[in-house]
Amino acid sequence: MTSRIIDAHQHFWDPVNGDYGWLSGPFEPIRRVFSPADLQPAMEENGVAATVLVQTWHDLNETRDFLSLAEQTDFVAGVVGWVDLTDPKVEEVLAALKAGPGGQWLVSVRHLLHEEPDPKWLLREDAQRGLRAVTDAGLAYDLVGKTVHLPAMIQTVANHPQLRFVLDHIAKPEIKQGVIQPWASLMTELASHRDHVWCKLSGMITEADWESWSPSDLRPYIAETVRLFGPERCMFGTDWPVCLVAGSYGRVIKALRANLDYLTEAQRDQIFGRSVIESYRLPSLRAG
Repeated sequence: MTSRIIDAHQHFWDPVNGDYGWLSGPFEPIRRVFSPADLQPAMEENGVAATVLVQTWHDLNETRDFLSLAEQTDFVAGVVGWVDLTDPKVEEVLAALKAGPGGQWLVSVRHLLHEEPDPKWLLREDAQRGLRAVTDAGLAYDLVGKTVHLPAMIQTVANHPQLRFVLDHIAKPEIKQGVIQPWASLMTELASHRDHVWCKLSGMITEADWESWSPSDLRPYIAETVRLFGPERCMFGTDWPVCLVAGSYGRVIKALRANLDYLTEAQRDQIFGRSVIESYRLPSLRAG
């Protein structure tokens, strides 16, 4: 690698200060506080220079806290926060976040689509109006969900050609089961809009068999995503600390590198750094 590595997707949390009911059962081992001090050693060990901090639940206070944390944390280069897209005053909320403490670090927003009973929630008129407000605010929008949410995502990106979209976790295909369709066909349709859509090569090991996965299990999904979007629209992310239930920070990075070994060094540099700067227009890194 010849350019700096940027982790496009990581989280912090304190289970007592949020809606973290999902941190139970198999996720119980990561039911604890995760802070910048926990992540920094792993970043240094693996040569990661900066990260994008991503929301974990639907709460404006978390977004405000993350923006303040970005002000205090040298390696956080941007924040993906949350706003209620259906709020009639969403324009005012976005303006207040951008004008408030740490507001310059807000680069995108997202909504946990898999928390909604309706897989077409994003197509609600009030949510679509909220996306227009995100566009007007000059931010990107992160799409997070599973294969079942891809049809609504496809229609949404078609509806908003001026909005930059980032698909998280390659839409969580069923890697453990080795299922490719209909994920691949839907991803092909989504990628037809790739002039304003990027895709994170992240969150994959937790969709594989936690105990026995190997880099080869991820390869068909990574190869198809890179083929569809091109290296210029793909970016690296760890999904730390969620990834820890299935593998270490370093193991995530090594697995992705192993699956990108057929690319040129310039293409790998694009995925591990430049794509995230370009998609999110990271304020502290664009001139670098």
